[in-house]
This record gives sequence, C-alpha cells and structure tokens, in this order.
Amino acid sequence: METTKNKIILLVDDDADYLFQIKTFLLSMGFAVVTAGSQREAEHILERIKPDLAILDLMMERHDAGFTLCNLIKTLYPGVPIIMASAVTSETGLMFDLTTQEGKEWMQADIFLDKSIRHDQLQREIFKLLKI
Repeated sequence: METTKNKIILLVDDDADYLFQIKTFLLSMGFAVVTAGSQREAEHILERIKPDLAILDLMMERHDAGFTLCNLIKTLYPGVPIIMASAVTSETGLMFDLTTQEGKEWMQADIFLDKSIRHDQLQREIFKLLKI
C-alpha cells in the first residue's frame, strides 16, 4: 500500500486563508505541499515539478482559471489526479457533473467538490485518487 510520504500535492487557490487551512491539514497528513495563489503562479510551478495530485480552485484571476490549469496539468502529466474545489455552485448556482463522459472530458478534473469541504471528505477523496 502506498503512503503519503514523498507525495507532492499542488494546492492552488486565491484565498490565502483557505490555502493556509488546507495546506496545514495536508501537511498534518504527511504530504509535501506546494502552494500557488494564482493560475499564473501555478503554471510556473508546473514547469519545475510534477505533483502527485492537484487541488485547484475554479475561479481565481479569471472565472475559468481552474479549468485552464486542469487542461495544462492533464497535457503535461496525464496521470496526475485533480480535485476541483470551488464555491462556484453556491455563488452562481452553476452545477458541474463529472458523472457523464462529456462532463469529464470538458472539465478534465477527476473530482469536483463544493467548498467548504470537510477534512475527512477531502482525505477520503485524496486517498482514493492516490490509492492509499
């Protein structure tokens, strides 16, 4: 069975408080965490490292920044699982469905979670995606 040791999670969100909270939680689980506060910053990080998993906000400096990052990650590193974590549903009423093939191809994320995410739920999804 895999462990969290030496697994790198890329965490991208423009909310500094959320970034700190989730980073602290991931570190407590034993993951290495690389954070970015914007799409642009994340793109620079992805030039240097290949994360084992990415957790992305959807709406950052642009409304579709998370989708753009999903596309980039899946292009550079096709096997890297991605969790899209966003408050877009509560803020706009838009719903995203990853249960259809069309939804999966369009979003390219492996899982979509509505903020605010419970830590136990996030841990379960990470472990499932990383097969831990």
